[in-house]
Formats: sequence, C-alpha cells, structure tokens
Amino acid sequence: MRRQEVTVEATRVRFGSVLEWVIAAGCILLAVGIGSIALREIDAFRPVTPVIAEGAHIPEPPAGVPPRAVSVPMLLLSNGTQMRVGDRASDIAAQINAGWQVGSDALERGAHGERVTRTYDDGGTQFTLVFEPMDDGAEQRIAAIYLQ
Repeated sequence: MRRQEVTVEATRVRFGSVLEWVIAAGCILLAVGIGSIALREIDAFRPVTPVIAEGAHIPEPPAGVPPRAVSVPMLLLSNGTQMRVGDRASDIAAQINAGWQVGSDALERGAHGERVTRTYDDGGTQFTLVFEPMDDGAEQRIAAIYLQ
C-alpha cells in the first residue's frame, strides 16, 4: 500500500510543477502582449498640431535699409531716448537730433500712403527708421527699426 501512495504523491508533485511553469509562461506572454500593444500605440501617436518644418516668411526690408540690417522692436539710444515700433513720427522727431541723419530719405509708396526710410548715427549706434501711416490719412508711425 505504501508503494501506491508514493506513486500518487510523485505524480501530484510533477503535475503541480508543470502547472506552475504553464502559469509563468502565460504571465510572460501576457506581459509581452501588453508591451507590444503599448509600443504600437506610442508609434501611432499623432500630435494635435502639425509640425511646420519651414520658418516664417520674413518680408523684404524697404528701400534704403542696408543689407544685413537686423530688425528690432525697440531701440534705446546713448542719450536715453527710447523708441518702439508704433511710436508717432512727430514724437520721435522731437527726441532725435537732426544732425544724426545720414544721407537723404528713401521714399516709397506704401499700402496706406508714403513710406519714409531714414538712417541715423548717434555716434555709437547706426540705425534706420521706417515711417509709414498705419491707416489711410493717419499720422506716420515707426513701422520698423533696423540696426546696422
């Protein structure tokens, strides 16, 4: 009778060991499957906003602006004068020394009237101001500031 009990017990041990290996293999397959699905979702991800590979178009500077001049939104001069794009031409004329102007004005026809380009040198900074009206019949304002 002892021999039968030992055989039944050995069969249970072998069967339990095989069952553990099958469960472990199933868990590994489940983990690999979930990882595969996750990687597929990451690869299929599309951004909400499309990526634009080319830069913004920079408009051509008006006549009278030297090549390689850099457009800036604001300029602080050596005498403390501060000017920004959008300032009125009459305010700027009162702040800038007339002797700073280099050369003559460059005139062009703009969308809302005459565009005037003037180059200045205050002794430390060479800059060019572009004046033009923002609306029909409006006063001229600084449309652009260029540093040389």
